[in-house]
Amino acid sequence: SHRHITVDGKVVNIPSYLVKPGQIIGVREKSKSLEVITNSLVGFNHSKYMWMEWDDNLKVGKLLHIPERIDIPENIKEHLIVELYSK
Repeated sequence: SHRHITVDGKVVNIPSYLVKPGQIIGVREKSKSLEVITNSLVGFNHSKYMWMEWDDNLKVGKLLHIPERIDIPENIKEHLIVELYSK
């Protein structure tokens, strides 16, 4: 991790950090203008995620509730993630 992400205003550098409903997730102030950050947010359609709020200008979001699998539209192969983390 590169210390670009904050949770409730504190830098988080743990990729598997568990976020709880109500917590504010954001991009660290010093990181907001980095090309890698701005490129990754281009075309981000936050409105398809009903379980979060997102402020494009501030680059912060709030987890409203833990999503169910059906709430996540991406084609994720969970078994590959489990495989990776179980090594």
